[in-house]
Amino acid sequence: MDDSELYRERILRHAGPVITGRFLGFRASYTREVRVGQPLLIAVFVTASIAQALGALLLALVRNGGGNTRRRFKDLKKGPEYLVTPVRLRDDLGQTYEVEMHGQLPQSALHRGDLVQVRTVAQKDPDLPVKLHQILNLETLQPYTPRIPTLWSHLGPGLLIQAVLGLTVAATLTTAWIS
Repeated sequence: MDDSELYRERILRHAGPVITGRFLGFRASYTREVRVGQPLLIAVFVTASIAQALGALLLALVRNGGGNTRRRFKDLKKGPEYLVTPVRLRDDLGQTYEVEMHGQLPQSALHRGDLVQVRTVAQKDPDLPVKLHQILNLETLQPYTPRIPTLWSHLGPGLLIQAVLGLTVAATLTTAWIS
């Protein structure tokens, strides 16, 4: 048994909704994928395909050719990845806490030893540490909220506009067919 095992610091993973302590630093970051709901993705993809098909038909009538830069369903099904960084804090009693930060903060937001107040939320997986929701640097009184990509930013405004147009065309054709 070496000395590191004898004096290993006990890390508290699950803590209350607010932790106040000194910022000890970031641990090694890694990526995690956002899950994408299949039914919603299929609905957006199909309605966007209607609009793209109409757009391609109009483009073909106007000019010959045109490139297709649309992402495939397989690419959309794989959700966006976001950065996960374990953050360590030490409170006034000397207890060390580890929380997960999803997304990124500006580099100048925190410095080792800064007094911070962290708001946390529990994650779906009880084996994971709590997730950092917002951090308030009490030295600068500056609040920070890490940002991660969402399903909507992953799909992109172009595909969402196509989906709305496709839904409108499908609804119009369905209404005309039923009448």
